[in-house]
Amino acid sequence: MDIAYLVTPLITWITVGPIKFLINSAKARKWAFNLVGNGGFPSNHSAVVSSMATLIALREGIGHPAFGVAVTLCFIVIIDANSLRQHVGKQAAAINRLAKDDGGHKWLRERMGHTLVEIAGGLCTGIAIAHVIHAVFGRG
Repeated sequence: MDIAYLVTPLITWITVGPIKFLINSAKARKWAFNLVGNGGFPSNHSAVVSSMATLIALREGIGHPAFGVAVTLCFIVIIDANSLRQHVGKQAAAINRLAKDDGGHKWLRERMGHTLVEIAGGLCTGIAIAHVIHAVFGRG
């Protein structure tokens, strides 16, 4: 097995998390531990799937069936990140408004999903990391 296919998503996820934390902390002007999680710039999910699609394209070519599967997965993840999770966030906001006077209600996180800029940042980060990993590990 070519280890690059295993380490690429791991390195991408591990790299994007701290980048997102530092960006959120700079925006908040304090350590933003409460903003760790889904959402924000860059998109972890978009970065991970784009890194794998890019690595497959670099190693196997864009005509390989695995590249087609990877691109399909990219589209599904990106549509989910941009659309579906934003709707979930709107539902959370509505539930929070309805239950604001309920002392037992645990506040639901309302910021879900990604903007197109956050997704683009994830795509660019994932593509860049895949190129670095491909250069480090060689053809495989």
